[in-house]
Parts: sequence; C-alpha cells; structure tokens
Amino acid sequence: MGENKRAMTIGEKIIARAAGLDFVKPNDIHTVTLDRMMSNDGTTHLTVDMYHNQLKHPRVADPDKVVFIMDHNVPAENSKTAEAHKKMRNFAHEQGIRLYEGQGVCHQIMMEDYVCPGELIFGADSHTTSYGALGAFGTGVGCTDFLYAMVTGTSWVMVPETIRFNLHGKLRPGVFARDLILTIIGDIGANGANYKIMEFGGDGEHNLSINERLVLCNLTVEAGAKAGICEPDEKVEEYCKAHGREALHMFMPDEGASYAAVYDYDLDKIQPVCVRPDFVDNFATLEDIKKEHIPIDEAFVGSCNNGRLEDLEAAAAIVKGRKVSPKVRFIVAPASKQVMLDAIASGAISTLAQAGAMIMNPNCSVCWGSCQGVIGENEVLITTGTRNFKGRSGAASSKVYMASAATCAASAIAGYITGPEDL
Repeated sequence: MGENKRAMTIGEKIIARAAGLDFVKPNDIHTVTLDRMMSNDGTTHLTVDMYHNQLKHPRVADPDKVVFIMDHNVPAENSKTAEAHKKMRNFAHEQGIRLYEGQGVCHQIMMEDYVCPGELIFGADSHTTSYGALGAFGTGVGCTDFLYAMVTGTSWVMVPETIRFNLHGKLRPGVFARDLILTIIGDIGANGANYKIMEFGGDGEHNLSINERLVLCNLTVEAGAKAGICEPDEKVEEYCKAHGREALHMFMPDEGASYAAVYDYDLDKIQPVCVRPDFVDNFATLEDIKKEHIPIDEAFVGSCNNGRLEDLEAAAAIVKGRKVSPKVRFIVAPASKQVMLDAIASGAISTLAQAGAMIMNPNCSVCWGSCQGVIGENEVLITTGTRNFKGRSGAASSKVYMASAATCAASAIAGYITGPEDL
C-alpha cells in the first residue's frame, strides 16, 4: 500500500470521486461536485424565496441535475399550500427543472427514475439516505445548503466515520427488512450513528432485494446517520438496467478499511418488531406488545419506507376475505403512481379496498401527518411510516406505534395491535 493510498469504505470512495481525489479519510473536509439534487414541497418554496431575495446574481448551475417533487401535501389541502405549490411550479418551469406532481413520494421517484450507484446526492429531506440501496451516498440537507448546491453545483462535506453492519443468512417468513432496521436502531440507539455512514454488507445483505435494502437505508437517519449504504451487486445492475440506467460506479469497501464500529446480525434471529411511542429506538418485540392488547384507531400502510408493491401485497394477503374493524380507519397510500398501477394489476388494491381500506393517491399521507389521516386527541395509530415522535401524525396526545405492513394490516382487522398469525 503506497503512501498516498489507503483502504476506504464505500462512502469514502464516493466522496473521493465527488471531490476528484484518490483518497479521503474521516474528518477531512472537501469540496464536492454533486451528481443530483432533489427538493420536495416541504421546503422548496423557502429555497425559492431565498433565491430571489438573497442572491445578487441568481442562477441554477445545472437544471438537469435538479429535481422538484411535490409529495408531502398533494393535492393541496388549503390555500397556503396551494400558493407554496404555485411558487414551486412556476420556478421549475422558469428554470427548466424537472417537476413531478402527483407521481408519488420523492424518494421512491428518485429510486425509480434517477439514482445510480456511486453518486453523491443531496435531498432537501432527511430520508434521502434511502438512495444507499443502490450503493449511492444520499444525504438530507436544509434549504440553505440546498440553495448553495443548486446555484453552484457543489458543496462541502466533512467525511464521516463509517459503522459496518455484517448481515448473515436470510429473514424468516413473516419477518421483514423493517423489523431488521428497527431492531438495529433499538440496539444502537437514536444517536448511535450520529454523523456517520451505516454500511451494510455480507451474504445477508446480498440476500435482500433492492426494495428491502431501501427500507434499511431509509431509516438509518433515525439513528442519526449521515448516509446509509449497501454493498452494490448484480441486483443493483439489474435494477438500474430495468429502469433504463447503467450502473457505472459499483464501489465496494477495501479490505482493511477502517470502521468506527462493526456489528454482526444473523437475519434468521430477527423477530417481528413493534416500536412504542414516542421514539424510534423505543424498541419492543411484537410478541411483547401483543400481550398488552392495545386498541387502535387507525392503521397506515405507505410512506417512503414501506409503500411499495411488496408491502401492499403483504397487507392484501392478510385482509383478503376479511373486513377492517368498524373501530379502525385503515389508510393505504402507494409510494408512487407506478406502484399503484402495479398493485392494481396484481389485485392488491381491489383486495384492500374490498376489505374496507381507504386508498389514497401516491403521496406521503399519514406519515407526514398534515393532510391525510391526521389522528386526534389520545388516538392510537399503528404505521409503516418513518417516525413516531409526539405529534408526528396529529395531536400531541396521540400515540404512534411502528411496525411492518403485515402487522399494520392484521391490526386493522383485529382492532388492536396483533400479528397475522393471530387472526
């Protein structure tokens, strides 16, 4: 190993490529060229205001690298949102920026249409970490950092340390990638990966589908991670090819790469999980929660974590031939229009609707907690959403439990938190 070389993790290699360097090491600060930038309707109107009001000579460096996606409050639920959408829409049209409206959740659309392995991507949303499912470095930024990136095409990054997660074996039937990542967060804590990269590898990681890897990387930010990245393989190449893209930068960690910590998980030992309110690391097994016979008011299947075809089909298989409890509102929101079309074709949508589920347009919906399925005082929600903070999906006195699509569907039928095996 030469004096100018050193072993690097996947994330370090991606940053080195973006910085135009042969190597980088943790805690170095580098100027990087961004491959893509994404902003949604949560904050884009604020970015547009700063662009017009605070820049002397405003310009968008490369409109082809920027994507605007309306997904948090779609369609607009009040006049204030409508004005924010108009501002976003007009700016996109003026600048030649690709705009998605009514097509689905931003991270799902980015995965379907844009993300490639080895890319460095900024998104004005914390769950941009999702893109690590394809071996990319996706990270969330605020609207000020996004503005700088948009007008210069660059930014600065302090190279994070990396935590390695070696996954072994396969998940058992009835256990999902969501159970795995919620277990990991329960183990290391909501601050266990602060400003670090969570890198997943091993035979167990390669046994997971791209959508399952997306579930892992999506929630790494809930442990404080700057990014979550899975080792890319032939499944990544196949996914990119199927979506009309080429997988060019398939970075793997070097032997001898330095890690801040290393964890090993046997996937066949993971159990179904049901996280208690009001923190994502408030871990509990579903088996323990079931003993408490907790009544629910609402169940939700959707979000950038669990709104894909596999989730909708898992929920549909459980509710088929059954009816949602009359005491429960069961809301389902496909993650994208393509997911919805696929779920219609598979029969999952009609099965869910016949059981009594309310099918929403593709958007953030209940997970965002401001436009659909808002829960009232002291109500209980079980959700496949990304967060369970106090007031996340409605009243501050409400309670949010996090579980898999299968558990949410079974609970919607039973009227209390339970698993499919108990119906």
